[in-house]
Amino acid sequence: MSVNQEGTQIEGEHADMLRDALSGLTSRPKSIPGKYLWDDIGSDLYDRICHYNDYYPSRQELSLLAAIKSDISDRIGPSATVVEFGSGASRKIRTLLDALIQPHTYVAIDISREYLNAAIQQLKFDYPAIQMIPVCADYTETVHVPLNLSGRAVLGFYPGPSIGNFRPDDARIFLEHARTTLGSSLFLIGTDGTRDAARLKQAYAGADGLMAAFHLNVLARLNRECDADFDVENFDHTIRLFRHPDRVEAHLVARASAEYHLGAQSIPFEAGDSILTDTSYKYTPEDFHALASSAGWKVREFWQDDIGSSCLHLLEC
Repeated sequence: MSVNQEGTQIEGEHADMLRDALSGLTSRPKSIPGKYLWDDIGSDLYDRICHYNDYYPSRQELSLLAAIKSDISDRIGPSATVVEFGSGASRKIRTLLDALIQPHTYVAIDISREYLNAAIQQLKFDYPAIQMIPVCADYTETVHVPLNLSGRAVLGFYPGPSIGNFRPDDARIFLEHARTTLGSSLFLIGTDGTRDAARLKQAYAGADGLMAAFHLNVLARLNRECDADFDVENFDHTIRLFRHPDRVEAHLVARASAEYHLGAQSIPFEAGDSILTDTSYKYTPEDFHALASSAGWKVREFWQDDIGSSCLHLLEC
């Protein structure tokens, strides 16, 4: 339980967000956990970003998934249960469900309840023969799936390539939690290895303003849900490219000095101070396979697109 600046108690998921945001914003460098980008507004913005021509990760991975769908179907077999982590708008799952042989159940795990329920309702209409189970949960932790997965053909699915949004140590922990969630299952997971600076800038700093709006929404969300008083217009969205390890960092940079309030604390900013809101790590297949192995997974097979950037990896426990 936490309190806002008036001393009113904040409970539940808002209390978790307030606690995590305060911890990050009172540290140096300042940060906000990337999972708080994903409320209903953020999820809708990201879905629109995925239709943007320069945002290659989603489009490229979807093309790869479509190209290998028969291979996936052959390896999974009929009547499978699919468990998707971070299902969002459930766009890529359609390609997978269409490829599988009479899939039995789809379990969608996402942190944004309203967005999750809306996506599931549409999928129920489009796939009436498949049992649909929404699970609103933080999928970065071990998730209790309201379904006995033992004795079933189960395929975990984590496209994105969202694994890059974790720091490597946190990615290993996520993979360990996913192994506990899924049990003795297969796990199809995407990675991106793009290193071309121009391409990364086009994708992650979208000139149409959608990516900026996506990241700035986290401050607006703190205003809405935690009674903060951030002036969203005082911040610019920017990205920074790094090597060793290869990654893209998204930052919100203060234009002018200001003092804001969150919970019972004042948070000062100097002009140029930045908040890290998200990171996208870029993996070679070899690096990701080493990471998966450290979390107890074995690489059964992997596929790579023609330019050697997007990869899909089939892991087994």
